[in-house]
Amino acid sequence: MVRRNEQRRAALVDAAIEVLAREGARGLTFRAVDTEAAVPVGTASNYFASRDDLLTQAGARVYERLQPDEATIARQRAAGRDREAYAALMRELVGRVAAFRTGYLALLELRLEATRRPELRKVLTERVRADVDANVAYHEASGLPGDATAVKLLMLTLNWLIVEQLTLPDVFTEAERDHLVTAAVERIVTAE
Repeated sequence: MVRRNEQRRAALVDAAIEVLAREGARGLTFRAVDTEAAVPVGTASNYFASRDDLLTQAGARVYERLQPDEATIARQRAAGRDREAYAALMRELVGRVAAFRTGYLALLELRLEATRRPELRKVLTERVRADVDANVAYHEASGLPGDATAVKLLMLTLNWLIVEQLTLPDVFTEAERDHLVTAAVERIVTAE
């Protein structure tokens, strides 16, 4: 049995994310991942049972890397509980997600690939549903204004703003993006 190094596995999955973002799902091969990770040819195939396994793990890793760190969570918990604080939280979220450009682009590639791969679609559906549920639960526990529908509408709205920012970055300036995030919160989240 081959002893697998978890740091190398993570590096290979991170390399897969970079390949997905740059080359698309069709360009994601074990050889491309080996090259991106600067490891000997054949390494990725020793760590992943199949290309589907690699695609699935890349999707999970993107979500893992998008999670806020403990300091961010603590700062958010200490913030106010009004729409202004909510808007600040959403601006930080959009900035954090947009900063991981390759990860988000890889997720878009995975979503497109999921339309052709039922197993990947199943995994991504479960992951995205869990993410929606976690965001709603966090929101409800936070005491911020708005309900579950507002959380879901903001997720949908801000996800497309992030897509716009990452694929056509000159459409909106950073100031316009921040203004749009604030306006989305003000229009979607009802005052209490």
